[in-house]
Amino acid sequence: MKDPGSFQIPCIKGDINIKNALYDLGASINLMSLAMMKKMRIEEAKPTKMALQLADRTFKFPHGVVEDLLVNVGEFIFPADFVVLDMEEEANTSIILGRPFLATAGAIINVQKGELVLRLHEEKMVFNIFKAMNYPKESIGECMMVDIIETLVQGILEEDKFEEATEETNKP
Repeated sequence: MKDPGSFQIPCIKGDINIKNALYDLGASINLMSLAMMKKMRIEEAKPTKMALQLADRTFKFPHGVVEDLLVNVGEFIFPADFVVLDMEEEANTSIILGRPFLATAGAIINVQKGELVLRLHEEKMVFNIFKAMNYPKESIGECMMVDIIETLVQGILEEDKFEEATEETNKP
């Protein structure tokens, strides 16, 4: 049985068809590559002070945040905010839709049936996750989980530097 925690379903942003949008329950943000932002002709992103920690424990600082983009999934259109990250462009992972998008879309995932239900008011759209995972027939490739870290990390790092400096001055 395949992991229903992440899967691919096509979506559309403006005139760009994103056939490999990755929907990931493990992602606490919606993520877009800088190359995809430029492809969408989005001129600028709102500056941010957040830091992202990747699965390999390295930190990346985003290019910015793009707010209220309209994303078409099937017949529905949902607003979404995206963190923009300057990363190596891979055709399969140019956009990651995480828990914020799935919450906005009123997503219900039935693991037993392998169904993803998106809701908009009284209407609903059902996707078969296992079929979506087979679409397209190319492999997903390597995907790293992204986790958001609040600006408090900066304060902790500064405290650590202060403690180290204090210890060095107190040495005999």
